Amino acid sequence: MNVMEALKQEQEKTSLLCVGLDTELHKIPHEMHDSDNPILRFNEEIISATQDYCSSYKINFAFYEQYGERAFALIKDTITMLPKEKLSIADAKRGDIGNTSGAYARAVFDDMGFDAITVSPYMGYDSVAPFLEYPDKIVFILALTSNAGSADFQRLVCNDKPIYRHVIETALSWQSRAHIGFVVGATHPDELAEIRSYAPNSCLLIPGVGTQGGNASDVLRANGKGPAVINVSRDILYGGTDQESAYYHARTKAQYYAGLLQ
Repeated sequence: MNVMEALKQEQEKTSLLCVGLDTELHKIPHEMHDSDNPILRFNEEIISATQDYCSSYKINFAFYEQYGERAFALIKDTITMLPKEKLSIADAKRGDIGNTSGAYARAVFDDMGFDAITVSPYMGYDSVAPFLEYPDKIVFILALTSNAGSADFQRLVCNDKPIYRHVIETALSWQSRAHIGFVVGATHPDELAEIRSYAPNSCLLIPGVGTQGGNASDVLRANGKGPAVINVSRDILYGGTDQESAYYHARTKAQYYAGLLQ
């Protein structure tokens, strides 16, 4: 069974929900700070609380790299806590000249064992190609991101098409052993529906539901029947004042979003 088939089966059991583990020390309950490893303890609680309702987890590297030399140990230890059937996404947004991207790909896929990664296509095919050499991985290429600044470049029109459409159509022409998907923000439901018209079978990673303002129902309607993972981070992670309430807040929120994202 390949990774896309496995994801589909898991989504049929749970939902399209992807839980973003964007863990920040100052936001977790203070009683957890007494632990030897509070970030890892918090992640363990969140995974335990949400695993019945989501089909994937996304780890944003920036929230771990800010803690310096501990960063990659935290990421790898978190990966080991994820249920094997859940898709693991490295939200690393890598993209550089070929040999550098090759090193990034080896780190994320070979050493850490992630199932998927986010990459930037700004430097062109050769910067993405090393990731595409990995069979049965998913490479999510940044297309139309959820932040307001996405308008600065991604929406610029070139040859009668916005840049994000050029990115998607060009990437779909590339030879790849991996599955090519795209990052499309939940804050752009109209464009999401349009993207589905020329990328009907591509898996979309859709961040921005919840705190960033994206609406789960609008996203689901715009996406139609296409394969997708829909990410929620802060709205699930943060809401409890102690360990017990953090667990129940995360579980309740995950259950709520899973109900919307069937």
